[in-house]
Amino acid sequence: METLNSKRFKVACIQMNTGMDISKNLDNLQKKMEFAANSGANLIVTPEQTLLMAKNKAHLKANIEYEDSDFGLRAIKQITSQIGVHVIIGSLSIKFNDKYALNRSYALDPRGTVLGCYDKIHMFDVKISEKEVYFESNTFKSGNKLSLVELPWGVCGLTICYDIRFPVLYRKLAQYGAKIITIPSAFTKTTGEAHWHVLLKARAIETGCFILAPAQIGVHENGRETYGHSLIVSPWGEILAEANINDDFIISEIDLKDVDLFRKKIPSINQNYDYIR
Repeated sequence: METLNSKRFKVACIQMNTGMDISKNLDNLQKKMEFAANSGANLIVTPEQTLLMAKNKAHLKANIEYEDSDFGLRAIKQITSQIGVHVIIGSLSIKFNDKYALNRSYALDPRGTVLGCYDKIHMFDVKISEKEVYFESNTFKSGNKLSLVELPWGVCGLTICYDIRFPVLYRKLAQYGAKIITIPSAFTKTTGEAHWHVLLKARAIETGCFILAPAQIGVHENGRETYGHSLIVSPWGEILAEANINDDFIISEIDLKDVDLFRKKIPSINQNYDYIR
């Protein structure tokens, strides 16, 4: 039997089709978390916007609170303490002020105590086509700090979705000690089909980290369509588990010794150069 201080553990990435009713989403999340814990998961990670895919900015503002009084966060802490495993909530919308929200990820210990949090740095401000335009910065305040949390098995770096396109962030997390990096997402179907797998594998290979990427999937109540395909990727870029359309979660055993072995073979994460133009 593995001890708590072992580098080997089981991780589950939950896949969701989050709607516009926080209570309904919370009930669905609890069932999936309990199922994952009963399946042997030591760490559970959930997608971006776990409890609310809002219809618009007005709907978002009407359904979120400041952190200290947020109903969803309080309920998740209670669920976590009941199932007794480590949990990383991919993100919740948390009120920042009357104009902006925060897209915030939370790491919780088995008692439901917050170990650390991360505010999404890179806002999804893109124009994919004439019909598909997103400007997160109109609604969310960008974070400006890296976040790493100490788990029993090793250090975990926290990121969210669009961050994946900024590799310097991931290199920094790895250089500061991360051996696991979470990338909870609500990737669009368009960009997911084109870029999801290759970006996740690239972030794993270039950092020598395990990448945990739970995702939103399907057509949501607010009309948005997300790609799904939650993934767990090894430092070598091997896909250890991938979710199908009907999967509640994926689970895989990972061993952080593999991170050390990979970085001995390919030590690029600690090889720094000054480039001259």
